Amino acid sequence: MSGRIVAEVRGPVGRLTVANPDRYNAMSLPMWRMLREAVLHLEHDPEVRVLVLTGEGDRAFVSGADISGFATDRDGAAASEAYDEAVRAAQSALVACVKPTVARIAGVCMGGGIGLALSCDLRYARSTARFRMPAARLGLGYSYTGMEQLVQAVGAACALDLFLTARAFDGAEAQRVGVVHECFADDAFDRGVAERIGALAANAPLTLRAAKAAIRDIVQPAGPARRAEVEAWVRACFDSADYREGQLAFREKRNPKFAGC
Repeated sequence: MSGRIVAEVRGPVGRLTVANPDRYNAMSLPMWRMLREAVLHLEHDPEVRVLVLTGEGDRAFVSGADISGFATDRDGAAASEAYDEAVRAAQSALVACVKPTVARIAGVCMGGGIGLALSCDLRYARSTARFRMPAARLGLGYSYTGMEQLVQAVGAACALDLFLTARAFDGAEAQRVGVVHECFADDAFDRGVAERIGALAANAPLTLRAAKAAIRDIVQPAGPARRAEVEAWVRACFDSADYREGQLAFREKRNPKFAGC
């Protein structure tokens, strides 16, 4: 089997590495399934506060789906639907994760790679990263969920441009149009992203969970039950030891040490 997902924990950071370097970290069907399981595993690890998705090496984040397997994995309607469901499940696991998720993008980021990046809360790229939505050059149908993510990130006009032209663009333009939140020069990328991840990991976990849930529900309302759940999480923040620690640290003019409870 070509490719794998490597999951490791480094302090408060759970790192997920897409490892298929011979194919620019393209995602095979087993890899989509492995990614979902890895996200769920790290989400439930009490030591992990932030999940970071990256690609192995500097040549690629994720170049999309591994089309070398399409002859079998997407041969016919049933197989194609099973494949699409594996992609949706992996992306949904990232979107639904209660902990902050970060896409660390170096090198090639195309098609399904953009979909994975857009499934993360925050996206940071090298200025020399190369982005492209190449479906129109491959004759592929792109899923409704993937289109929805793209439109929410960049707007309908820009989504039409990027998808219909299938043109390539760099990290600077990706930041300008909203595909990524920030891009860094190559020599500042590792340090800059590490600083952003460190700041996330140092923030109050309960506050981040409540904020993520509220924003997600505002974008895609899920009904009164979800609203009540978000409000319960907000109340939990005020009842927490972290809330008291935040106030004390402010008065003592020091950095707070949050425990997530």
